[in-house]
Order: sequence, then structure tokens, then C-alpha cells
Amino acid sequence: MSEIVFYTNPMSRGRIARWMLEEVGAPYRTVVLEYGADMKSPEYLAINPMGKVPTIVHGDAVVTECAAICAYLADAFPEAGMAPPPTSPERGAYYRWMFFGAGPLETAVVTKSFGFDVPDDPQARRRAGWGNFDTTVSTLGGLLSDGRSYLLGDSFSALDVYLGSQIAWGVQFGTLPALPGFEEYAARIIARPAAIRALELDDPKSS
Repeated sequence: MSEIVFYTNPMSRGRIARWMLEEVGAPYRTVVLEYGADMKSPEYLAINPMGKVPTIVHGDAVVTECAAICAYLADAFPEAGMAPPPTSPERGAYYRWMFFGAGPLETAVVTKSFGFDVPDDPQARRRAGWGNFDTTVSTLGGLLSDGRSYLLGDSFSALDVYLGSQIAWGVQFGTLPALPGFEEYAARIIARPAAIRALELDDPKSS
């Protein structure tokens, strides 16, 4: 199995990808890129034309975007048990909420942080794929309303790494409102050994 090359910066969404790498236990080599010249260099743009991180290179496969990286790693290393079986009902929920996090939720939260939301107009909300911030957050809130331990029920998965990271960030920094069960859920997932290892790698303690 080819070693994974992981391009990241500790102050980026690469933290999510590193957590996933630690969860699957795949051997990988980290390349830290600085914002600016490093990420916009011709060499890196040939790998990721967006000039941003994270990116992983695994043999001939080049994968960008955190949700895609998490899904790819779950399938590339099935022994880690990070995704439900392909034909199971849970697989549909896994895809649904993974792409919900990558699309409506991220868009709603980021635009809200810029002081913008979709106008209170039905036509405008139809044009915006996420509806508006309140609709998106209300939809997300229903995920944990039944007291489940993880986003798919009793089993931790790549969905908890990706969408769970967004929830944990929202709880910590107030980008999401306080919703029932979210604080407890965030504390549960960030206490995982792989999450702690990833944190220590991205935020090494000064000697």
C-alpha cells in the first residue's frame, strides 16, 4: 500500500483530515504548506489547482475537500470500520449527512459569519441550495434529537469526523446556536484517542 502524502496547515480544515488519517491508522507523511507562496506555487497548484489545503495523494489518487478525503479514507481502509456497508440503509444516511455538511451547513455558517443570510423571501430561498441559516440549523438539530451517541446511531463513523468537527467547532466558537445534545456530543467525539493524537500533532506543546 502506498504511503499517503498529506498536505496541510495546522490553521486550516486540514485538522479534520488529519483526525481521519489517525482514525484509520494509515501510514502518512505530512507536508505543511504556508499560506501564500507555498500554496500558490506551481508545484502545488499542479496537485490542487485551488491552491488550498488539505489534499492527500495516495498512489495515483489525488483527493481534495475534507468530506471527500474522509469518505475516500473510509473506503480505502475498510478494516477501520469508518463507513457503513455500501448496501445498508445507514449508507444512505451517511452520504446524505456527509454532503449536507459539505454543502448546506458549511455555506450557511460561513455566509452567516460574513453577516449575510438569504433574504426572507420564498423565491430567494429556493434559489439558495441551503434555504437559509435557520432552516439548515434546524435540520441539523434533528440529528441528535433522539439521544443517539453518534450521528448514525451507536457506531462512530467518518461522518462524525467530518460533520462532527463542524458541530464541535460551532459549539466551541458559537457559530452554531446551542442545540439539545450538541455539547455532550462534541465532548464525546473530541475525547477519542485519534482526535487527541491529531490535536497533539497539529498543536505540539512547546518544550
